[in-house]
Amino acid sequence: MTTEIDQTRIDSLIKGAVDLHIHSGPSLHPRKIDHIEALRAADEAGMRAILLKDHYYPTMPIATLLNNNMGKSTKVLSAIVLNHPLGGFNPSAVDYALKQGARIVWMPTAHAENHIIKTAKELKGKFPENTKKTVEAEGLRLVDGQGVVLDEVKAILDLIAEADACVSAGHHHVDEAFPFYEEAKKRGVGRLFLNHPTYVNGASMDQVSALVAMGVMIEHSICMFVPSTFYMFDEDHLKQVIAAAGVDNTFFGSDLGQNNNPTPVEGMRQIAALLLKLGYSDIDVRKMTADNAARFVGLDA
Repeated sequence: MTTEIDQTRIDSLIKGAVDLHIHSGPSLHPRKIDHIEALRAADEAGMRAILLKDHYYPTMPIATLLNNNMGKSTKVLSAIVLNHPLGGFNPSAVDYALKQGARIVWMPTAHAENHIIKTAKELKGKFPENTKKTVEAEGLRLVDGQGVVLDEVKAILDLIAEADACVSAGHHHVDEAFPFYEEAKKRGVGRLFLNHPTYVNGASMDQVSALVAMGVMIEHSICMFVPSTFYMFDEDHLKQVIAAAGVDNTFFGSDLGQNNNPTPVEGMRQIAALLLKLGYSDIDVRKMTADNAARFVGLDA
């Protein structure tokens, strides 16, 4: 338990926090809170911005409605995830999303071939299941059999570069991520990141460092380090992954909003407390919960 002084310190750190990974509802995955509740809670905590992510639909219209009608100080950002409901690697969907303000494009997550294989085996039960039966999804890959990035992926990267938006390799294996990010850099994409690299992506600490050396920021999912249904990694692992990327290249997204878990704001408070417990300074905690994400997504531009 944190002391009363610690709570005040955490309150101060959460003011201005940026969470680029919120899974509020409605969704085909069971959700604890909806988008409006997510914004209200973030605003009450004094957070600077949140980003709404759904694996199966783009969130730009929702973000626009919330920003224009809720009267909150917290800014709502939006994204598109290239799973099959959006047509997979669909340049048109990305084009329309970016022109409606999407700040992040995620390559396939739940429908990446790597995700489908891993969550059926060693990661079974570590990803939400749909509440209704859906059409079976064919696994998607970023590269062809020779490891060359697909032409339709290249077209999407060109659109992202033109919009100065952010891109993640999604839930593809780290072996696909390396050529993907090289191609993204070649095409002028300047905002590269990878989420939870040691989870479904299967990256080693050395590979995390190598990605950072390429210019890739690292986002860690808070839900995997605090008590939740997705808890996977202990304190030593947390220190190792931060060291592998460096504090200046690391930020935390809650990856929360599901049933039976902390809310995104609660998760942000818990990771701040855990980082303080592990000896990180207030300055470094603020970098990893606010400043780095704000800079990365372009809030300071």
